Amino acid sequence: MNLLRKLPGILLLAVIGYAGKFTEQSIAAYGKAHHTALPNIEYVLWAIIFGLLIANTVRVPALFRPGVDTYEFWLKIGIVFLGVRFVVGDVVKLGGASLLFVAIELGVSIALMTWLGKKFQLSPKLTSLLAIGSSICGVSAIIAAKGAIDADDEDASYAMAAVLALGAFSLFAFPAIGHALGMNDKMFGMWAGLAVDNTAEATAAGTLFSDTAGKFAVLAKTARNATIGFVVLGYAIYWAKQSQAKEIARKGAFLWEKFPKFVLGFLLVSLMATLGWFTKPQAADIANLSRWAFLLTFAGVGLRTDLREMKKQGMRPFVVGAIGEFAIAGLTLAMIVGAAPLLGL
Repeated sequence: MNLLRKLPGILLLAVIGYAGKFTEQSIAAYGKAHHTALPNIEYVLWAIIFGLLIANTVRVPALFRPGVDTYEFWLKIGIVFLGVRFVVGDVVKLGGASLLFVAIELGVSIALMTWLGKKFQLSPKLTSLLAIGSSICGVSAIIAAKGAIDADDEDASYAMAAVLALGAFSLFAFPAIGHALGMNDKMFGMWAGLAVDNTAEATAAGTLFSDTAGKFAVLAKTARNATIGFVVLGYAIYWAKQSQAKEIARKGAFLWEKFPKFVLGFLLVSLMATLGWFTKPQAADIANLSRWAFLLTFAGVGLRTDLREMKKQGMRPFVVGAIGEFAIAGLTLAMIVGAAPLLGL
């Protein structure tokens, strides 16, 4: 019964995603047939644009919303299958570097967002949610933290609106900056994975630059996502000591509950590919399944971005988020450029 409720929205994701792919291929075929050089706009952007148009004109009817909300599930499936394109050596090398960068990014993001929140006189828990969202994985981290620190629905709504608005902006800004700076695929992918908050938007921004960049964006973002349990636990303990959240009795169980399980799936598929468990045709099929899963994800990104709702949330959380995100983007860009020769990027 639950599947039947979600089926209309899943079909909508598939239709919009395929429409994006069809539009990209049709433009390319027209240019080839007429010997005309046309801009190559990736299916990713078309799927997001079509979703945005629906969400901000007719809105998404209630019938489709349960299925549209599955877009994060398809994102996780896509990431797991993408593991087939990495050997364990690459994951260890670049994942280890990502974790070092993530540690720096976490510290700076949390400190900066906390300071900005105080300067702009945001409520303390809204400030915490913005810090958690910007440092780890956007909306998912905010949702995970909301219950742990007993934050108000209004604060969570403000924080998510700010993160979503900045995520939408990053889809267009990051690829343009990457091309302007002449970044290669690996550098840009690592940067997008470290600097863009939501996993879906980070993946989309990387894929808009190139398919290879999308792959490395997922790797960097996955390393970042793996820290969610520890950061949320730290905030939960802090607010419990302030007598403004409940105590965490079983910290190990809490960490396992918050840990993103798809990270383990990604590593398992990568290990299987490294050990030669898949033939070349099988690996190609799995990688193709990953792209189809992302197709539904990118359609969902557009459908879930309601710009009118974001306007209602007020400007201060957005301003704090924007200042912090620009600073973090600059810091991570400097780290990637500086470390590129050492990492072979």
